[in-house]
Amino acid sequence: MSFDDPRLAVVYDIDNPDGPDHDFYRRLADETGARSITDLGCGTGILTVTLARSGREVTGIDPAPAMLEQAGNRPGGDRVTWLLGTAEMIAPESTELILMTGNVAMHIIGDAWHETLGHIAQGLRPGGVLAFENRNPEAEAWKRWNHDLAERDTPVGRLRESLVTEPPDHRGVVVMHCHNEFVDDGAVVDVDMPLQFRSHDQVVRDLAAVGLRVEATHSNWEQRPFTGGPDELLMVIVARK
Repeated sequence: MSFDDPRLAVVYDIDNPDGPDHDFYRRLADETGARSITDLGCGTGILTVTLARSGREVTGIDPAPAMLEQAGNRPGGDRVTWLLGTAEMIAPESTELILMTGNVAMHIIGDAWHETLGHIAQGLRPGGVLAFENRNPEAEAWKRWNHDLAERDTPVGRLRESLVTEPPDHRGVVVMHCHNEFVDDGAVVDVDMPLQFRSHDQVVRDLAAVGLRVEATHSNWEQRPFTGGPDELLMVIVARK
């Protein structure tokens, strides 16, 4: 995923507002009593800054400089430690709760996924918790993502955009081809975003391989248990070291 263009970071920010997903992660932070929290793939920090309150150490990590610039300038951004990079930035046994929100886990492809889980497992303190969401491949959500060229107003000007999605390959990787044209100056930013769909069994195995045990899988943000099948779009995973 690439949101290195500052204008795309602004658009991402308005397209991904605070909502029920953030409410879930905030509740989890409260329930676990975590005093050290790492938001891996924090994006523009909408959720991250709300986790930072008195007595908590909160770190946001993201590989896109433009996203981190948005995050750092957000009200409350001075209460968070922002790091440019990926999971290798997490120090060993440094954190009690690690979050990967906004489908971040699906943007980590192939071997990088296993490496990321390894860094996460090392970074969690004993008894620490990892939580993230994953799209259920049985629901075949990618079939509903395509949209033709359309225009809208944004805080950074008029935007013309379209989305074409390739079907999954043998690894379950779907590629989204995002076309973005800023009408005011004609600048074109095309972004190819691969997303890897993983079955629940695969996720459980991958986590177990690095010493993380799945405690719960929810099918929605209200914590309804995940049972599988095409009607359940989400798998919200909570695992413990």
